[in-house]
Amino acid sequence: MDVKPIKTEDDYDAALAEIDRLMGSPLDSPEGDKLEVLVILVEAYEAVRWSIEAPDPVAAIVHVMEANGWQQKDLAELIGSQPRASEILNRRRLLTLPMIRALSDKWNLPTGALVREYSLAH
Repeated sequence: MDVKPIKTEDDYDAALAEIDRLMGSPLDSPEGDKLEVLVILVEAYEAVRWSIEAPDPVAAIVHVMEANGWQQKDLAELIGSQPRASEILNRRRLLTLPMIRALSDKWNLPTGALVREYSLAH
């Protein structure tokens, strides 16, 4: 098996072509092993080359609201008031620990996504 690290776009394209060729290979075969190694290399290259930064807490809240068809009033019910929900969504107020707990418990947002620092609007 001649597999080498993926360092350039050409290497990446060649690895993808080889993956396509090897698709469907039996798992416990030399081709299946090569396929598995190439997929790991491609995933590692993509993670470094096109890393995706986690959203800030407000962006995470907005995403969950949009994905579930929820409105600002739904957030207001969860965190206590309409003005507070507006301040959070407009980045005029930071999330408090009770808000983070409520969002994590009721909306299943990971606390790690909610405790990240973010800037307030001026």
